[in-house]
Amino acid sequence: MTLENYLLFVGASILLCIVPGPDMVFLLTRCVAQGTKAGLMAAFGFNLGAYVHLTAAALGLSAILAASSFAFTVVKFVGACYLFYLGIRALISHSGPLSLNPNGLTKDCGRAIFWQGFTSDVLNPKVAMFFIALLPQFVDAHGHHPTMQLLLLGATVNVIAITINICLVLVSARVTRVLRQNSTIAGWLHKAMGAVFVALGLRLAAERL
Repeated sequence: MTLENYLLFVGASILLCIVPGPDMVFLLTRCVAQGTKAGLMAAFGFNLGAYVHLTAAALGLSAILAASSFAFTVVKFVGACYLFYLGIRALISHSGPLSLNPNGLTKDCGRAIFWQGFTSDVLNPKVAMFFIALLPQFVDAHGHHPTMQLLLLGATVNVIAITINICLVLVSARVTRVLRQNSTIAGWLHKAMGAVFVALGLRLAAERL
């Protein structure tokens, strides 16, 4: 894996993590309703759940790679097609601002909020699909230690995610106001993510299998 590929992955991961979605709604809703501590516990729960997906993806992809480099390339191609599809959907969708509804939330303790975030992430099949589809696009199957490449990429996106989530929690009042009142921001973030995913799909399509 080259430095250029790694930096491209970092950029794609940042975009992926800042695009408004269900996890961000849960995170910011906790902040609005219950304060900074609740938001941080939700963020840590999401992050631990992401490492479960990383472990599963790394084990599965490593097994495929060990069996056949061609099979791993096929997985990369299928993953690129999936990202291309998601990118097109994001580009043509009309995304509005986040809708936060803190009413009715119970005053759960920090531990309960943590495990709610963890369970929500682990049981989200879209997160698993992202790991399986995104990571192989940046792994050099013929390079040194491809399994370590997978783990490095997965750890990178998880570190980026927890950093962004903590920042969101710490500035939640301003962030929630902006996201709720400005639909243009959410729309452009989705368009940017869509463009990146489409580019990744085209990038792999241009490579030789």
